[in-house]
Amino acid sequence: MDIWSAFLLGIVGSLHCAGMCGPLALALPPSGSNAISYFLGRAAYNVGRIITYCTLGLVFGLIGRTFVLAGVQRWVSIILGLLLLVGLVASRRLAIWRPVTLFVEHIKSGMSSQLKQRSAFSLGVLGMLNGLLPCGLVYVAVAGATATGGVLSGAEYMAVFGIGTVPMMLAISLSGRLVPFSLRLRLRKAIPVCVFLVAVFLILRGMSLGIPYVSPNLSSGEPAACCHE
Repeated sequence: MDIWSAFLLGIVGSLHCAGMCGPLALALPPSGSNAISYFLGRAAYNVGRIITYCTLGLVFGLIGRTFVLAGVQRWVSIILGLLLLVGLVASRRLAIWRPVTLFVEHIKSGMSSQLKQRSAFSLGVLGMLNGLLPCGLVYVAVAGATATGGVLSGAEYMAVFGIGTVPMMLAISLSGRLVPFSLRLRLRKAIPVCVFLVAVFLILRGMSLGIPYVSPNLSSGEPAACCHE
């Protein structure tokens, strides 16, 4: 997967983040008594999110690397793309399994305790925990990280995705109402389009048409040129 798709997904997806995680960003406690410490605390929160995303990228990049070595990278990429398309058109909401519910409850409990602290470190931990909460857009990014077929490239993909979400999340935590809610609702219509584009690129990549950057030749079983291994 080209790295620009991760950044695009992060930028557009941050409109979704503004609605889902915006209240949390507004509720972040001050980490000091001056403007610099205030800013650093909110920056630490976003760095914490990116650290979690990078960790997910390492894990799923390793899974993708395993698929490369097994010679099934093409089919995995196609299947991931199809799953994203199915997710776009599916209207039913699946019930969350009890183990997942318990996991989320533990994460939220840890976040509540960190909210009571007033340090940049606690805000960084809060961001790391926030990155573990279930999020459809993170799942899309993880699919892209898996498709890179490499450990470092998977981490890079997720890092760029996280960086793409920073401008909106940082702006909300600093100003609160930088983007009106009505405008966010209209702009969020672009999210399905972005997910659709990622799905299409995954499918094209798996088809191994020999098109540079879009559908590289994966028939040799080697990872695409974006990988660093």
